Amino acid sequence: MELIEAEDVAEFQRILRSNRLIRADFSLSATDTTDPKTDEVPGLQGELTVRRKSTGQSKQYLISDSTSWLDLFRNDIRGGAFVGQDCLQVDYPAGSSHETDH
Repeated sequence: MELIEAEDVAEFQRILRSNRLIRADFSLSATDTTDPKTDEVPGLQGELTVRRKSTGQSKQYLISDSTSWLDLFRNDIRGGAFVGQDCLQVDYPAGSSHETDH
């Protein structure tokens, strides 16, 4: 059993596609934090860092049987996390003039 299963990666890619984000712009890095000394047979536990390369933004998610990092990631994307210049779009009313002061 892997910390990040193939079906999780596939869902991650679907989330990115549905939000018009490119998979190659993101990296996933997982660290196993499961206690090997425990007498119980727990599920795997870990920490996952998702990083957007073009912006340098990153967020960490806990991985365990009781959490869904994919749901948290999906909510973060919907909430505006990992927003870059490519996601910013300003619609100006027709006929209006906009000058920027530099």
